[in-house]
Amino acid sequence: MKIYDNPAADAWEPLLQRPANDLENLEEIVRAVMQAVKYRGDDALRDYTARFDKVELRDFAVSPAMIDAAERQVPEELKQAIQTARQNIETFHQSQQLQEEVVETMPGVLCWRESRAIDRVGLYIPGGTAPLFSTVLMLAVPARLAGCREIVLCSPPDRSGNIHPAILYAARLCGITQIFRVGGAQAIAAMTHGTATIPQVYKLFGPGNAYVTVAKQLAQLQGLAIDMPAGPSEVLVCADAGAADAHAAADLLSQAEHGPDSQVVLVTDRRQKAESVRDEMLRQLADLPRRDLAERSIANSLAVVFPEWRGAADFINAYAPEHLILGMADARTFAGGIRNAGSVFLGYHTPESVGDYASGTNHTLPTYGYARQYSGVSLDSFVKKITFQELTPDGLRNLGPTVEVLAEAEQLRAHRNAVSLRIADLTKA
Repeated sequence: MKIYDNPAADAWEPLLQRPANDLENLEEIVRAVMQAVKYRGDDALRDYTARFDKVELRDFAVSPAMIDAAERQVPEELKQAIQTARQNIETFHQSQQLQEEVVETMPGVLCWRESRAIDRVGLYIPGGTAPLFSTVLMLAVPARLAGCREIVLCSPPDRSGNIHPAILYAARLCGITQIFRVGGAQAIAAMTHGTATIPQVYKLFGPGNAYVTVAKQLAQLQGLAIDMPAGPSEVLVCADAGAADAHAAADLLSQAEHGPDSQVVLVTDRRQKAESVRDEMLRQLADLPRRDLAERSIANSLAVVFPEWRGAADFINAYAPEHLILGMADARTFAGGIRNAGSVFLGYHTPESVGDYASGTNHTLPTYGYARQYSGVSLDSFVKKITFQELTPDGLRNLGPTVEVLAEAEQLRAHRNAVSLRIADLTKA
C-alpha cells in the first residue's frame, strides 16, 4: 500500500481511479450470450450451464423438496443469525413506508403521489467462492415489503447441480418461491427476455462478476431497469489517532478479501498512523484464508495523509466510496461534510461488516464513484411513484386561465380547449 503525503487537489485524479475495469472487451461475448438466450431459450441455458458451471441440467427450477433438503444442511447457529439479520433489515426498510401528503397547490387544486410496487423483479445472487446469502436478504426483504407480485431469483449451481443451502434457506425465509439454478450472463439474459421456464422481469437487482455487470448494462438497452451500475467492492477508512490500528486494518482487509479487483483506501492525518495501520494489515493478512485475493487487492490500494481534516473530507467526496468508515472521535460532526458515499459507518465501534450483514441498512450500494449520483438499494428501489391530481370546480376556475395562456403560447390549441370547454360548461351551470 503506497502512502501519499498531503497531495494537492490537482494531483488527485490518479488517486481517485479504481482498478481497471475494462468491460468493453466483454461486450461482444456477453451480447452473443444475450442473443442466444433470447432466440434459443432454455436450450441455450443448458448449453451455457454445461460449459461454464460444468453440470448438465434439464430442469432449472428449484423444487420445495430441494429447499427442504437444503434447510436440513444449514447449521442451527447460522439459521438463527440469518433470522436476526432478516428481522433487522425488515425493521429498517419497513420504516421507509411513508404515507405522502395531499398538497393543495392553490385553492381547489390537489396533488399527491402514491407508491405502486414493480410487479415482477429479478434477483441475481452470486455463488462461487463466496455464496452471498446475505444479498438474498438485502434484496428479497424490501421487494416483499414493497409488495412485488413476483420475485424471481437466479443463482449458479455447483457441479452437483445445487445452489448453496444457505441461499435457499434465506430465500424461503423471505418468501421467494421462484428460484432457478442459472448463473452468469445467461441468467441475466433469461430474466431479460424470458424463456419457457424463467419469467421475464421488469427490473434486475444484484451484484455479479464483470460478465454479469455487462449483461445488466445490455439489459437496460432492452428496456429493463437495473438497480444501479456496479463494480468491484471498495471501502475507504478515515482514521484519527484514537482509532485502533488493528480495527482499521481489519476493516480494510474485510473488503480486500472480496477479490483482486476490490480497492481499499486509508485516509488519516499523520504518516505514522498510515504506516502503523499498513504494517498491522500485513500482519493480519497472513492469517486470512483468502490471503491471495486480498494481497492482489492491496496492490491496487493506497493511503493518503492530510494534516487538515478539511482536505480529507474533500478527498473523500471526490472519491465517493461505496463504504465509508469514520473511525474518529467526533465522527458525526465530520460526517456532516460528507456528500458522496454509499453507506457511512460512524465511530470506533461500527465496522463495515455490520452493514454487510445485519445492522439493517442495505449492502447493495453504488461503487466505482457512482455514489456521486446513485443511492443504495432501498424500499423505493422496488416501487414506482405515481402522481395524482384532482381539481374541484373552483380549482379549475382558479388554475384554468393560467393553463390557457401557457397552451396558447406553445401553439397547442387542443390543450387550451380541454380547459376552456370545461370552464364554459361551469359558467353555463
